[in-house]
Amino acid sequence: MTTTADTTAQRRASVEDLVLEHLPLARSVAAHYRNRGEPYDDLVQVAYLGLVKAAQRFDPDTGHRFAAYAAPTITGEVRRHFRDHGWNVRPPRRLQELRARLLAEDADTPEEVLAQRLDATVAEVRAARQASNAYSAVSLDAAHGPEDVPLCELLADDADDTAAVDDALTLRRITAGLDERERRILHLRFYREATQSEIAAEIGVSQMQVSRLLAALLHRLRDQLDDQMPVRDSGDTLERGRSGLLAAEPAWSRIPSSSSTSTSWAA
Repeated sequence: MTTTADTTAQRRASVEDLVLEHLPLARSVAAHYRNRGEPYDDLVQVAYLGLVKAAQRFDPDTGHRFAAYAAPTITGEVRRHFRDHGWNVRPPRRLQELRARLLAEDADTPEEVLAQRLDATVAEVRAARQASNAYSAVSLDAAHGPEDVPLCELLADDADDTAAVDDALTLRRITAGLDERERRILHLRFYREATQSEIAAEIGVSQMQVSRLLAALLHRLRDQLDDQMPVRDSGDTLERGRSGLLAAEPAWSRIPSSSSTSTSWAA
């Protein structure tokens, strides 16, 4: 007969195994952010914390690979460390230059094509796109906009929280109408952060077909959002907003992170 103590011990052992097996992954994420104003050893410790959190939350019954699940959580923990300590995460000059050149390219162009066109590797193209999410610390008292309004006066209030709930419900409604393959594509692209080539291999089509499917799917979802988003009173005018849904980082791609900083192996 399996007791609660036995189950807890098995869970703890499973978490420990995952963490020990994937320590190189955490160090790799930390290395990506080295030489940006924070000691590398500190970044490694933060990455380890993210790895532990991912291991505690991972459900093997979902069928996902742990590395694919853990990488965004570890990266988020490192970025949160930079944000909380008020430093900029500044990408290397090579990536800054590549990012500027990418702005002139069609966003739907496959990464492999962009890499060949811009004389870069696919990994560099991907990193340059991700660099757009770099943090930059800004004073809440700093003037913002043409009327020099302090940024603290522009922060969201309770009304924005209500709007966010409306957006989430709308997003759930429109994705409910997707077929199984469309849901699979969105899950692979925005939850597991798979490349178009990886998606193509998994669903059995060409990379170009994946590119076209994604473009058509996101276009359709954007149109549905425009039709369904509630009209909101923004003060002087009424506007229909999407609150950033289906923008550069779709809402369903964000993996929630525990606010706990405990380093115990099992929850």
